[in-house]
Amino acid sequence: RAPLLHAARRTLNPGIVIGQIEGGYVQGAGWLTMEELVWDPNGRLLTHAPSTYKIPACSDRPDVFNVSLWSKGRNAEDTIHRSKAVGEPPLMLGISAFLALSDAVAACGGAYPALDAPATPERLLNAVNRVRAQ
Repeated sequence: RAPLLHAARRTLNPGIVIGQIEGGYVQGAGWLTMEELVWDPNGRLLTHAPSTYKIPACSDRPDVFNVSLWSKGRNAEDTIHRSKAVGEPPLMLGISAFLALSDAVAACGGAYPALDAPATPERLLNAVNRVRAQ
């Protein structure tokens, strides 16, 4: 479940804005839960392309994905029709998925886990085991 509210103010095309927000959220959640960087012993990046690391698929999006646009007020910046950018800011909304996973791990033992991103299944299991051992 991912209910999102984005301060879009006045939008030129709400459908495009909602699509950008959904895409940014899924990209951010993927970055923090799947996209692991792997280096070889010489310091070369081995996971340098989508063919070498996991990226979100359509099935990775939330089952309930409600995006609302907050349109009250007016953008103070003198942009075209006083519109706001929505391409990159929603990427940070993916942090909520990472924090939800951290909270779920904490619920397994009552302590907040040390969890590095990306929160892969292996890292989550290790964090659960550490929290339960405390």
